[in-house]
Amino acid sequence: MREALANANRFLHRKKEKEVEILDLKNLTFRGGVHPDGNKDLSNQAPITRAKEPALVSISMHQHTGAPCEPTVQVGDTVKIGQIIGNTEAFVSAPIHASISGTVKEITTITTPTGMKTKAVVIENDGREELGYIEMDRKLEDLSADELKKIVRDAGITGLGGASFPAHVKFAPPADKPIDSVIINGSECEPYLTADQLTMQTWPEKIIRALEAILKILGAPNGYIVIEDNKPEAIKAMQDAAAGHANIQVAALKTKYPQGDEKRVIDVVLNRQVPSGGLPMDVGAVVSNVSTAIAVHDAVYRNKPLYERVITLTGHALAEPKNLIVKMGTPLEELIEQAGGFRETPGKIISGGPMMGMAQPTLHTFTIKGMGGLLVLTEEEAKKPKTSNCINCARCVEACPVRLEPLQIERAVNALDFDRAEAYRPLDCIECGACSYTCPAKRPLVEAIRLAKYEIRAKMQKAR
Repeated sequence: MREALANANRFLHRKKEKEVEILDLKNLTFRGGVHPDGNKDLSNQAPITRAKEPALVSISMHQHTGAPCEPTVQVGDTVKIGQIIGNTEAFVSAPIHASISGTVKEITTITTPTGMKTKAVVIENDGREELGYIEMDRKLEDLSADELKKIVRDAGITGLGGASFPAHVKFAPPADKPIDSVIINGSECEPYLTADQLTMQTWPEKIIRALEAILKILGAPNGYIVIEDNKPEAIKAMQDAAAGHANIQVAALKTKYPQGDEKRVIDVVLNRQVPSGGLPMDVGAVVSNVSTAIAVHDAVYRNKPLYERVITLTGHALAEPKNLIVKMGTPLEELIEQAGGFRETPGKIISGGPMMGMAQPTLHTFTIKGMGGLLVLTEEEAKKPKTSNCINCARCVEACPVRLEPLQIERAVNALDFDRAEAYRPLDCIECGACSYTCPAKRPLVEAIRLAKYEIRAKMQKAR
C-alpha cells in the first residue's frame, strides 16, 4: 500500500522547470522525528568566505572511521599544502594532508573535538602557501572507475557529514551488491548549521559534476540531490545546475529532524528500508554528503586533496556568525576570534549541532574533517533541564525514527541488565537525540542508549 502511495505521489508531484524534473516528496516522510527550532537565520545569509591562515595547525592522525594514520614526516621537515603527512596500508582509512606550508615543529598527542586522543603533526606556517600537489584540469571521460577510486583514496576524502567514513571504501561495494542509486544529501536537518546550504548555493555545478563522477565509479544509472524544503534558494540553485542531466533529479523533502539520516533519506526517496544492522548498499544505494561531494569534485577534476572544508560558526552567544573555509588543524579559539568573539558569556560550545554535536570542555583543540560546525550557546540556552520520573507517555517511542523503545532501554540500563537492554535493539540507534528532545521528564535517554551500546559491543568483542 505504501509503495503504491509513494509511486502515485511521485507521479503527481513531478514538475518541469527549466527542463529539470523536480521530485516533490514533502508529502512522504519517515515515521517519527521532531521539529526543533532551526535557528538557521543566524548564519544562512552569511556568504562563504575564507578563514585567515592559521599561524600553527595541529593535524590529527585519526580523522576518520577505521585505522589511524602514522606520521610520514619528522620534526624539522618542510612541508607544503596538500602534501601527505600521515598514511597507513589499512583499507578502511584515509591519508592525512598538510593544510599549510611550513615546518613540522612537533609530533605530539592531542584530544580532538570528538574526545579522542590521537597523534598529531604540528606545523608552523611559513606564509608561503606553497602547494605540494600539481593542480590539474582533468576530464571525467578520461578516467576509469578504478582510477577515480584511487584519486578519491589518495585525496584522503572521508564523509564530511559527521560519520567520517572513508569515501573510497563506500565507493567499493562487493560485486554481489550492485548500486543503482546515488544520493547527494543536502538535507542539513541539524539545527543552526548552514554550511551545506551555502555550499549548494555557492557551488551547485561542482556538486553536479561530483555526482557524475560518483555515478561513474559505481556504475549507477540514477542520481538524486535531496534538500529539505526550508532551503528554497538551495533547491533553486541545484535545479538550475541539474538542467540537461536526465539521470539526475532534485528532490524536495519535508523539513523534519532527523531527515538527513541516510537511512531515512533512502526510505523517503527510494521507498527502500535498510535492514537492521545493514548498510545502504544492501538496498542498492550510496549516500554522500554535499560537502563530501565538493571534496570529490576538487580531487577528481583539480587534483586537490582534502585539507580544508566549510564550517558554520554560529549561535546566539557568538558576535558574528559565519560560514568559513577552514584549514584542517586550525585552533578553535582562532575561529571564535574570526567570528567576532563572544557576544555574551557562553554557556556551552559544541562541535557540530545541538542534537548530535559534542560539547567541548576547552577551545584548545583543533578542527578535523568531520567537523561541520561550531555552535556557541548562551548560558540560558545551556541550562541543564531538571530530570523527573518517566510518566510512560511514550513520546520517545513516537519520536524515534528507528522505531525503538528508548524508555525500556534506559530502564534496563539503570538495572544494569544489559542482556535485557540488548533485546530492545540499542545497536540500531542512530543517536539523533529525538527521544531526549521530546521527553517531558527530560530523561537522559541517549546517554543510557550509548552506555548500552558500549556494554553490548564489549560483550561481543569478548565473545570473539
